[in-house]
Amino acid sequence: MGQTRRAAIAGCHRMLDRRPANHNFATAFDAVPETEIVAVFDLGAETRQEFTDCWGDKVAAYDNFESMLQQEQPEILCLATSQKMHADQIQQAVEFGVRGILCDKPLATSLSEADRLLDACRTAGVPLALGLDRRWLVSYRRLAELLRDGIVGQLQSLIIYGIPNLINHGCHWYDAALHLAGDLEPQWVSGFVEDLSSEPPGSRRLLDPTGRCIVGLEEGVHLYFTPGGSQRPSFDVIGEQGRLTIMDDGRQAWQWQDADAPPQPLAIPQPVGGFPSGVAIVRDLVEAVASGGRTACDVEEARRATEIGFAVHLSHARQGARIDLPAADRELSIPSFPWGNE
Repeated sequence: MGQTRRAAIAGCHRMLDRRPANHNFATAFDAVPETEIVAVFDLGAETRQEFTDCWGDKVAAYDNFESMLQQEQPEILCLATSQKMHADQIQQAVEFGVRGILCDKPLATSLSEADRLLDACRTAGVPLALGLDRRWLVSYRRLAELLRDGIVGQLQSLIIYGIPNLINHGCHWYDAALHLAGDLEPQWVSGFVEDLSSEPPGSRRLLDPTGRCIVGLEEGVHLYFTPGGSQRPSFDVIGEQGRLTIMDDGRQAWQWQDADAPPQPLAIPQPVGGFPSGVAIVRDLVEAVASGGRTACDVEEARRATEIGFAVHLSHARQGARIDLPAADRELSIPSFPWGNE
């Protein structure tokens, strides 16, 4: 076992018990012997108290983010605050000497913010892991491996179903598709935002609507995103020599190659536990800090997935025109949903 690294958590309203569950990164840090939670920041006094009641009174609690960094000098920061805080907090963390950052999605409220935090991490050589879970799940890793090995031949297109919104959760869909497509670089985006003119005032959907889009990748590959067809990420992957259908967020998959034979089910390994990606993300980040390397979804992948959602909004404003990437407009701000004790 390597050295134990001091970890601080910022924004803890979903980490108030010891049950492993999505967004409960405290359970992930607790499960990795190379990390120790030493401090927590949250703007809610009651939330801070609940956290220390759960995780021990040796965890120092702060209502000021900068004070926590200055006093505790953590090596690793888990950032689970509102997306509108991320750019400033990541920049501050880097300036105070944090060596690795785990950031919950979404990354930022604008592309200029994403650029700023990327520059901060690159300049300081700080690895960042954005919590787009599927990068670390054994099911998606196996599916990506099968596609790299040519199970459908030369890749042509992917149809991606069930995207619930364009920013907050959409980044999961974009990044999963890019992972399956071998991380070919996006070249352009064309799309439309869902018409929500009949949505009642105050609806959360108005803050971050869904939409439909086409993303052009290198090598002539296209991604087609639609909100219909599934409540979990599902995919049709089409290649020159066949087709792979992935359903129920990677839980089921079928291969089709022969027009005269039915699709064949594939055995795909499945993650186990309440929050399997959380432990994998923390371990990956610890290794990146120790080796000076990168994580599976580091700051470049994080910005790339983020940019697609903003580009859909920019394309919609131009009647679906193609938006070349990187997008010229970096200032469009989409705060998405409220989060925690903002």
